[in-house]
Amino acid sequence: MELRNKKIALDEFMSERKQVLQTWHTGKEVTNFEDGVKYQQTIPESKNFAKALFEADRKGITLSQPRAGVALIEEHIQLLKTLQEDCDLLPTTIDAYTRLNRYEEAAVGIQRSIEAGTSKLNGLPVVNHGVAACRGITEVLSKPLQIRHGTPDARLLAEIAMASGFTSYEGGGISYNIPYAKRVTLEKSIRDWQYCDRMIGVYEEHGIRINREPFGPLTGTLIPPFISHAVAIIEGLLALEQGVKSITVGYGQVGNLVQDIAAIRSLRELAHEYFHENGYENYELSTVFHQWMGGFPEDESRAFAVISWGSAVAGMAGATKVITKSPHEAYGIPTAAANGQGLRASNQMLNMVRDQKFPPCPEVDREVELIKLEVRAVMKKVLELGEGDIAIGTVRAFEAGVLDIPFAPANCNSGKMMPIRDNNGAIRVFDAGAIPLPKDILALHQGFIAERAKEEGRQPSFQMIIDDINAVSHSKLIGRPS
Repeated sequence: MELRNKKIALDEFMSERKQVLQTWHTGKEVTNFEDGVKYQQTIPESKNFAKALFEADRKGITLSQPRAGVALIEEHIQLLKTLQEDCDLLPTTIDAYTRLNRYEEAAVGIQRSIEAGTSKLNGLPVVNHGVAACRGITEVLSKPLQIRHGTPDARLLAEIAMASGFTSYEGGGISYNIPYAKRVTLEKSIRDWQYCDRMIGVYEEHGIRINREPFGPLTGTLIPPFISHAVAIIEGLLALEQGVKSITVGYGQVGNLVQDIAAIRSLRELAHEYFHENGYENYELSTVFHQWMGGFPEDESRAFAVISWGSAVAGMAGATKVITKSPHEAYGIPTAAANGQGLRASNQMLNMVRDQKFPPCPEVDREVELIKLEVRAVMKKVLELGEGDIAIGTVRAFEAGVLDIPFAPANCNSGKMMPIRDNNGAIRVFDAGAIPLPKDILALHQGFIAERAKEEGRQPSFQMIIDDINAVSHSKLIGRPS
């Protein structure tokens, strides 16, 4: 099937759907699409994710949302009941086996969890549990629920989740392939996610608004804003073409106040710019700021400082929501108590900065303009490579290294672009690889890096990048030599 950015015809979608539902036995529970539509129609507006984001964006407030998911339904319900006391939006994180479509192994994980009396998986295997069990989750909770995962082929998961009453679906054909998978072709993951977006578009045609959120942080390690912005905009365009109307574009905190503020502002403005240029008008746009995604301090007091800083920046930047972290981040999956602590710390900070939007600032303005120039240079080349088709252009751009995500495992990612921090902690380009940034912009980046190198009395080098990756774990932002 040839990849292109064109709305999938309804009969083609329904034909493919029959095959998707045969992937696992719970697929038969969603054979009748109308059943999912009718169930979604029973969900009150107060539990609709898109509605909550739209209202928050209109009011200029920042909502909080944790990550959370365990293997067993009752345990998952208790976890979310605990968290909903302190958050505005609820997650359901999916287990690693489901993300790889390994449902047999997920079934073993469920059985082991039953025998142990506690979760032996790192998330909820929605596909294995099926519609009836998952409706038991969405019905007893009072906050809007989103599926968060990391799945290149998320078609069956999307079918079961939406029929179960979840009202937001995270991910995309780029952001849930390049940072997560090694051997999945980009053509396949983009096409599989076009199916997910078309499915949500069909719900939209029945009057059901479901939110879609491309995954902003990518690998979460020294990602320059223009890289994640380009991916978010592309995935937004692909979703809009399939009929999605509620889009949340995201960004992962890099730690430099000026760059983080500028990133959220430029992301919103660029998304509108490209959406409108491509003929999309009737949509709702919101933004999400992910608290620090890199290495965390093991000490809880220091971890709380990282969490609080992320919330302060998210609030002052005007992000629609913030994805929170826990003080146990350095150790793996947090307990419900630790997750709640991270939420409460985040909410305290959000409340304190709620009326303190970041003031006009020449440094932020300059950074906004720099990010826009970088994104436009990349997007121009992507569209040229695709001869106007963003789906084709994206595949060709990754093949050519025009799009290149730092530290990603995918075979289809060049991995030649190298980021580094400047003397103020902003992410700059150490080596652009084949990314088509203009010469004057590259010279600007080299100047920023040279300034830091002079301050530290060493030559710019790969060691500086390694030092930057480890810095926050050692209670610093910039990897200065000790």
